[in-house]
Amino acid sequence: MSIVLDLGGLGPADLAAGSSPLSELMASLHVLAEPEHHPEAAGWATHATAPDPELRDELAFFAPLWARFRCRLFFPRTLPLAADLDEELTAIEALPTGEFLDLVAPGVLGTTALPVPPARELRAGTSAAEDFARRCLRRSYARGELARHLVAAPLELRDRLLAALRAADAAFFAEDWRTLRPVLEDHAREVRRRLAVRSPADVLCELLPTAARGAGPGERVRLDKLQTDEVKVAPRPLVLVPSARVWPHLTVKHEHPSCVAVQYPVPAATPGGQLTLRDLQDRLMALTSPTRMELCRHLLGEPITTSELAARLGSSEPQVSRALRTLRDAGLVRSTREGKLVRHRLATDVIRRLGQDVLATVAR
Repeated sequence: MSIVLDLGGLGPADLAAGSSPLSELMASLHVLAEPEHHPEAAGWATHATAPDPELRDELAFFAPLWARFRCRLFFPRTLPLAADLDEELTAIEALPTGEFLDLVAPGVLGTTALPVPPARELRAGTSAAEDFARRCLRRSYARGELARHLVAAPLELRDRLLAALRAADAAFFAEDWRTLRPVLEDHAREVRRRLAVRSPADVLCELLPTAARGAGPGERVRLDKLQTDEVKVAPRPLVLVPSARVWPHLTVKHEHPSCVAVQYPVPAATPGGQLTLRDLQDRLMALTSPTRMELCRHLLGEPITTSELAARLGSSEPQVSRALRTLRDAGLVRSTREGKLVRHRLATDVIRRLGQDVLATVAR
C-alpha cells in the first residue's frame, strides 16, 4: 500500500519548503492526545502537558482535528509561507465561513471513505448537516459532538478553536518552538538548495527513507504508507513541511485546491531511522523460524563463528550459514572479521526496537 505523488509539470516556482509553526503545533497536540503512539516523546510530553484543566478539556474536545487524519486547516494554503504562528492564526480568523467549513468538516469526520457535503449544504437544520453529524457520531462520540457544534455555529467554533490554540501556544508551544524553529529552518534551507539543482522526485527520495521512485513514466514518487492513493500535484504547488514532532507519521494533504502539503519528520527526529513495510516484514519473518530463533539465543551470549554455531547446534555449516544470512539480511545479526575468523553477534538494539518499529510503520 502506498501514496503515489505524480510530480510531473512542476517548475521551480511550484516547489516550496519551510517550517510552519501551526503544523508543528498540530503535530505536538497529536503527541499529547495520543502519547501511546509516541513513546520516544514521553519526556517532552510530560513537560509540555497543559497545566490548566480547562485548557486540557478544550484540547480534548478538539482532538479529532489532530488525530491521524489531520485537519487540512492546520497546513499551509498560501505561498510564501507565513512568518509566525500569529500570522497563521490570523489567516484562519479571516477565512470566509464557507471555506472554514470546507477545511474543517473532513477533519471532523476523519476519513476519505465517506463523502462530506460542501459548505453550502452544511447549514443548521438541513438534512445534509444532520446526516453529516450522524456519520461523525458513528465514527466516535467526540467527532459527533464536534460536528454538532460545527454545523450549529461554525464561527463560534472557529473562535473557540483559535482561543484554545493561542492558549496552548502560551502554555507550552512558544517555548518549544524557540528551540525547534532554527533546526527546522536550517533543514528547510538545505531542502530549497537541493530543489534548485535536483528534480523534486530525487529530493523527496533523499529526504524520506520510505520513499522510492514510482512505477510508470515521469516524475513519480511512491510513499510507503498504509493507505492507497494517487495524487497529481500540478498545477498546484508542492509544499514540504519539515517537523520535529510528527514522527513516525508522514502526512500528505491534497484535498485543497491551493497546494499539496507533505509534513515529514526531519532526520534528527527519527529515532533509529524509518523502515519500509517490506523491511519490517523481513525482520518479523526471520524470527518465525524455530531454527533461527535458536541461533539468536546463542548469538546473544557472545560473538561466535559459523563453525562454532554448527557444533553447538549439531547442524552442518551450510545450514547455519543460510540461517545466518537470512538474519543478517534482515538486519538482526552483525558479522565482523577478525583475521581469518568471522564472528557473528545478535543486533540487540534492533531486536529491542522491533515493537516500536511495528508501531511506527503502522502509524505512518
